[in-house]
Amino acid sequence: MGPSLRSRSRRRLAGAAAAVLALLLLGAPPAESRPPHDGDSVADFVHRTWPKGAGGTVLAAHGDELAYCGGFGTSNRAAGTPASCRTVYDVGSVTKQFTAAAIVKLEAMGRLRVSDRIGRYLGPVPDDKRAITIEHLLTHTSGLIEGLGDDYDALSRDELVRGALASKLRSAPGAEFSYSNTGYSLLAAIVEKASGEGYEPFLARHLFAPAGMTRTGYVLPRWPRHLVAVEYDSAGRSQGRPFDHPWAADGPYWNLRGNGGMLSTAGDMLRWHRALLGDEILSARARDKLFEPRVPEPDSDDSYGYGWTISDTPDGPVAWHDGGNDWSLALLGRSLRDGVLVFWVSNHAYRDGKWNLDDRAGELTEGILDRVRGERS
Repeated sequence: MGPSLRSRSRRRLAGAAAAVLALLLLGAPPAESRPPHDGDSVADFVHRTWPKGAGGTVLAAHGDELAYCGGFGTSNRAAGTPASCRTVYDVGSVTKQFTAAAIVKLEAMGRLRVSDRIGRYLGPVPDDKRAITIEHLLTHTSGLIEGLGDDYDALSRDELVRGALASKLRSAPGAEFSYSNTGYSLLAAIVEKASGEGYEPFLARHLFAPAGMTRTGYVLPRWPRHLVAVEYDSAGRSQGRPFDHPWAADGPYWNLRGNGGMLSTAGDMLRWHRALLGDEILSARARDKLFEPRVPEPDSDDSYGYGWTISDTPDGPVAWHDGGNDWSLALLGRSLRDGVLVFWVSNHAYRDGKWNLDDRAGELTEGILDRVRGERS
């Protein structure tokens, strides 16, 4: 079995988009001291910056108010379907923040503690992994391998747990940050063990429904097929929709479940942002846990919280996460000081010799944040 598509992409993101984003955000002066953009609106900037030909959707908000939403290119080239704010996309590793929120929710419900060792839920655990805690999984400090195989390998929950526990650790538990998709799949398994519910049903009942998110999940939303974006590779060839690949009846297999593959829309990402501004799904204390910088990320000034990267910027901390595969790419960023939201996603993020959305990730994200603030100042 080869490495997952998402894993290869996440390493590329870590070396490209994440570095560019950190460079731009950390290197810019505070928004109030930067010159105006001579009437350059969010819409003007996005239309100028988004790669010509790339399908996708961009959304921005200030607090709970929508500032911009627009679609680009097509969600299905063969049918000529334009991308829009209603288009459903695979948001990749943005999924991790939902998994982290589920864990924090379960802690608030008294079902677990993040300091618990994983053996309490996944045991028996080999000696070398007995010290791994839920928090280690949340912060990518468990030492577990990045992945067990391809996203679409038919792997059950029990097989995922056995494979993870049998794998060789990359580092001692708690010793260092080492990005692990497998660790987040184990968190999804812990959600099921601690709650007595399936992973997606738990998220749907305790997170998505209270937030008003009816268009986020794996299989429960039952989207009209024409609304789900077709993904395209770097040669422009169709790779189908996410659920056109091998999935179990209740969603993706366990190399992907909990760490990626969630489907959503720009509108639901705005609802998620709004929910995180208030107490609909989590108390202020629980929300603060998600965004507390906990572990430095290697070769970066950023830190990782629970399912979010935290960047210190001249305009205050920005919590964000990217995610994708060799076809799609998404990024969700939230300014924790002033509530500015940026979400963008593409179903055709790479085109040989024409565009690579990784290369524009920092400029796009920072530029939108800056202009939303400017339009509200």
